[in-house]
Amino acid sequence: MRVVTFGYQTWGHKTLQALIESNHEVVLTVTHPPSEHSYETIWSDSVEELAHAHGIPIHLAQRPDDALIDRVKLAEPDIIVANNWRTWLPRELYDLPPHGTLNLHDSLLPKFTGFSPVIWALISGQSEVGLTAHRMDDGLDTGDIVVQKAIPIAPTSTATELVRATIDIIPEVLTEALAAIESGTAVWTPQNLADRTFFHKRSEIDSRIDWNWPAEQIERLVRAQSDPYPNAYTHFRGQRLRITKASVSECVYGGTPGRVFIHEGDGMVIVAGADAHLGRNRGLVIERLRTDDEVEHAGTAFFPHGGGYLE
Repeated sequence: MRVVTFGYQTWGHKTLQALIESNHEVVLTVTHPPSEHSYETIWSDSVEELAHAHGIPIHLAQRPDDALIDRVKLAEPDIIVANNWRTWLPRELYDLPPHGTLNLHDSLLPKFTGFSPVIWALISGQSEVGLTAHRMDDGLDTGDIVVQKAIPIAPTSTATELVRATIDIIPEVLTEALAAIESGTAVWTPQNLADRTFFHKRSEIDSRIDWNWPAEQIERLVRAQSDPYPNAYTHFRGQRLRITKASVSECVYGGTPGRVFIHEGDGMVIVAGADAHLGRNRGLVIERLRTDDEVEHAGTAFFPHGGGYLE
């Protein structure tokens, strides 16, 4: 089939590479100009450079306009494939090819519609993440599903590991979906939108630790903000601390949330949970942290003894 791709960053790059290696013909690649946004410089493989290396026509755009629509019409695609395209596409565009637009979204839709789905899934305690190939419609990530693959979340999984895993299955999911569409055997399953969960873009404040959360949830936040993502952070006596490794304490600790309490194992226990005063909660053990001068510290070395509060 003749394919036009809409994609950006490593997700779009992996999708385009898979199409280049397939029996389909990429007749146009549409991508965004580079951005300095913190989350957009992490997985930053260039779709533009890959297309250029393979002689594929390129169109750069932040959002659709008449020039882009005309360019896609001239390419006469059988299908559009989108992955990590960051702005809304109008019906005039996504319904233009005979087979419409196939979108790849890195969650198990209808759960985790929207932005940073892997990070939000890990924070919220899900047992798996995944990749969904669905037909684009007027909603955001709401179209009928054709292929879906899941990846389990282990007790020690980081967002970085899970994002890599979902990127790695892009060729498998895309190949299966396009083969079914081309052969006319695709089975499209409507989403149950009553089960939909919709998450916003993440910004710096979303990585700040709230010590009223239970320790188990804070520990997941730390793993969800693994390098090279902006780490989960807190403040101690006016200094920002980025937490890079933490665990849930073995013992129960009571008191006021955020209290720097006592050494346990390889780290310093911080009292956690809104009801910590009842003495029923585990604490968070800070094992490794990073100060804003980029120096790494062991938790026991940075906190040689208890006292004071994190906030």
